[in-house]
Amino acid sequence: MAIKILVADDEMRIRKIIGDYLANDGYDVVQAENGRKALEAFYMNDDIDLVILDVMMPEKNGWEVCKEIREESDVPVIFLTALGETHDEIKGLDLGADDYIPKPFGYERFMARVRSALRRAGKNQEAKYNVLDLSIDPEMHSAKLDGNAIDLSPKEFDLLIYLMENRNIAIERDAILDAVWGYDFYGDPRTVDTHIKNLRAKIGKAGKCIKTVRGIGYKFEVAK
Repeated sequence: MAIKILVADDEMRIRKIIGDYLANDGYDVVQAENGRKALEAFYMNDDIDLVILDVMMPEKNGWEVCKEIREESDVPVIFLTALGETHDEIKGLDLGADDYIPKPFGYERFMARVRSALRRAGKNQEAKYNVLDLSIDPEMHSAKLDGNAIDLSPKEFDLLIYLMENRNIAIERDAILDAVWGYDFYGDPRTVDTHIKNLRAKIGKAGKCIKTVRGIGYKFEVAK
């Protein structure tokens, strides 16, 4: 059964773009044009796997919709909004949102965030990743190099999955820390560099796919 995603945005153009993105990757899409209809759609469909909410919607805004959904369900919620201020992001996360994507957005980055949210919720659409002689099975939490199991720490495994989900996208170190170590991590940011170094050494030829992006962070680069 295909994963079902609820998309709520008062702009028809945005709903169509997101709908096309998701349908292209094989997801079922339910759309709503305002907050009230978003809640109606959520209650009418008991198999929603992910909710994508615009913040500034008529009748009920995204904050209100998220708050009500959180009272009923732990389904992952992503805010998609033009509000780019840090306090807006913090408010969304405090309400229980799983991620926050500012507009405008591109296909690869948007879909990577969707896959990441679904993976964290245990709803993997993409069963395995294969790059060169490296094979990763997120559901089984296993990594193999040329058919042989390799020993990755839990954080190394999560880091590898995150990089592969965001393939061909340059990711800042802070974003990697937030996604893999959590928003409440207060350790040394250089821990990312240490884990990247260890990961490169463990995954054979695929290690060369992890590129250092000067002044930004890292990118898992594969042929499109």
